Amino acid sequence: MSDRNVAERSAEPAGEPGADTADTMPGLPPGYRPWPALWALVTGIFMILVDSTIVSVASDAIWVDLETDLNSVVWVTSGYLLAYLVPLLLSGRLGDMFGPKRVYLAGLVIFTAASALCGLAETAPQLIAARVVQGLGAALMTPQTLAVVTRTFPAHKRGAAMALWGSVAGFAILVGPLAGGLLVDRFGWQWVFFVNVPVGLAALVAAALLVPNLPRNRHRIDYAGIALSGVGLFLLVFGLQQGQHYDWGHVGNLGPLPISVWGLIIAGLATLGAFAWWQSRAADPLMTLTLFRDRNFAVSSIAVAGMAFAITGMAIPLMLFAQKSLGLSPTRSALMLIPLAVASAALALPAGKLTDTVHPRYLTGFGFAVFAAALFWLGYAAYQGASVPALLTPITLVGVGNAFIWGPLTAIAYRNLAPELAGGASGVYNATRQLGGVLGSAMVGVLMQHEVDAKLAPLLARMPGGADANAAHTIGPLPQALRDPFAEAMGASLYLPAATLVLCCVLAQFLVTPNPVRPE
Repeated sequence: MSDRNVAERSAEPAGEPGADTADTMPGLPPGYRPWPALWALVTGIFMILVDSTIVSVASDAIWVDLETDLNSVVWVTSGYLLAYLVPLLLSGRLGDMFGPKRVYLAGLVIFTAASALCGLAETAPQLIAARVVQGLGAALMTPQTLAVVTRTFPAHKRGAAMALWGSVAGFAILVGPLAGGLLVDRFGWQWVFFVNVPVGLAALVAAALLVPNLPRNRHRIDYAGIALSGVGLFLLVFGLQQGQHYDWGHVGNLGPLPISVWGLIIAGLATLGAFAWWQSRAADPLMTLTLFRDRNFAVSSIAVAGMAFAITGMAIPLMLFAQKSLGLSPTRSALMLIPLAVASAALALPAGKLTDTVHPRYLTGFGFAVFAAALFWLGYAAYQGASVPALLTPITLVGVGNAFIWGPLTAIAYRNLAPELAGGASGVYNATRQLGGVLGSAMVGVLMQHEVDAKLAPLLARMPGGADANAAHTIGPLPQALRDPFAEAMGASLYLPAATLVLCCVLAQFLVTPNPVRPE
């Protein structure tokens, strides 16, 4: 059954959002009201989004306190994103099999417990391992939110529901860096993880009470698909992430066989190709390729991967530039993002409502164009060693672009899909989004390390006693002689996510008008 048919069969009187009842969608308990459940679910998603932005602010403190290197700092983010990505396709399927509520609650428990372990970590490997467990919990949670929206809201109200999701994302962008800065300055970086524990417990209670038990669908688990996707993604991301560390050469030996960085990358791509081939032939595939016959879903899935690439890739270089080159504290560097968060949160609801009236190629194309221009501007400003006031306008434009991408793009992706495809579609959509985030963290991390090596190593070699370009001996600003070269390195690193957004803007022009939806 198409979403349009569902909407036309679901007569609903006009009124407040809370007026929705079980008459609007099949399989819901009598008198069910979907908005309170959505609020309960986005509380957990809010925690995940806050966690990612908090960590970017704490990167410098983690770098110094754990006496590690820049590559390990990047792995704190990349390890989380990789563990988040690999199980997403399975997670969407598990939501169909056991019910989205059960899987969401299990993920929330894992995420909350892993947050406590992150705060207790005493070495970089311990922190990275705990972040991996955190990522597994997040992977179980995320697809269930969109699945519940698709299965409980009629199609003509999903734009508003997705707009709420977008508003929460914008608010998280504000709260995360500010909370992270305050916590790092006052209590230490460990508290950016400890703060998740009370929030996670509150979200657990809310979801247990408010989210309904939806009908389950029987599926077989595609073990071959799980293995191929997991191995392929790990090889690809590990090869990209470690390329600069091994100078794009020899990594080690597997028995008598030598292993190179490029060998890992090629093996990862080949394994992912085998995964796609298997999915086209499996009796009950992990990823339903027929979803990509819907042009809007296919285009939106690729575009959201580019969006995640950009938003993840910009975070660490921007925060390190603010703290190492501008000499800002974690709190003051986070305050720079207030215009971004305010613009994103304020415009998310209006942008979400426009998805029903404005052609998606114009709406999302505008968002990608503004975001791309803002990152090029930020990269140039950082390269020139600009002051904080000069950065505020492009930072605000980043928020404007975000508002016209996240909610509208997600609503467009799901508009034409039948509710019974919600679980699988959520897994695929979120998997592509996370793949973009993982690649953004890895590839921008590699570029960042390359730029730091190229611009700082010659200067450090001439300093008394010499130094490693990846070493950081104090939290906060670098010596004056190193600030401008470091700023140039961080600014150049922002051009890669900006270029990715340009490609997304072009891709958005292939979106088509979705099926009209209207209540009777």
